Amino acid sequence: MTNRNKKRIVLFLLFILPLFLYLFLSSGINNFAKLPVLSNNITDVSLIDDNKTTTLNGKISIICFLGNDIGKAKGGLFNLNQKIYKPFYGFKDFQIIALYPEEKQKEVLELKADIAAFTDMVKWKFIASSEAEIKALYDSFKTNTSLYSGYSSKAYLVDKEAALRGRIDDEDEKDGKLYGYDMTSVAVLNNKMKDDVKVVLAEYRLALKKNNADREI
Repeated sequence: MTNRNKKRIVLFLLFILPLFLYLFLSSGINNFAKLPVLSNNITDVSLIDDNKTTTLNGKISIICFLGNDIGKAKGGLFNLNQKIYKPFYGFKDFQIIALYPEEKQKEVLELKADIAAFTDMVKWKFIASSEAEIKALYDSFKTNTSLYSGYSSKAYLVDKEAALRGRIDDEDEKDGKLYGYDMTSVAVLNNKMKDDVKVVLAEYRLALKKNNADREI
């Protein structure tokens, strides 16, 4: 290799490559693909929370429905705790909401104690309500499935504007629409839900950076 060629390579590495990377990253930010909105105007949990301490507004929420058989829901909840809650609970506006029938208070207290044995529960919210109110909240998601005795094996991702997020081109769904993530499947939580939560968090981080940049102009 001649000295001239060596100089060209050095110049490329020092000047042209960084410029190319900058343009690539800038383009990526401007064309950032947002996670699709599947339903708007989700009913706020504050309407069925007697303590009025939990809300969807301004929060990135994971919502799950425990139903009448708490034992049946336990395995999925443990998966959700390990694969989704623990990686993300440190984010300020993140929370997981578990809805359950009022008469299952004792079983839920035991479940919470089991999870708390190895988890900081600060972002877990357990809300008791009537089966009718829980069903009404679920129906506001406008999914393609129904609750069975107040239970769903899926966890749902709701953004700060109370909109249900998911996928419209999922390869495992007949119509491509993924409304919720199967808590009983570690693979789904690892390969789909975790990625989608990251996308939503990134959306808000980019929006915050843009707002701060606009204020400085």
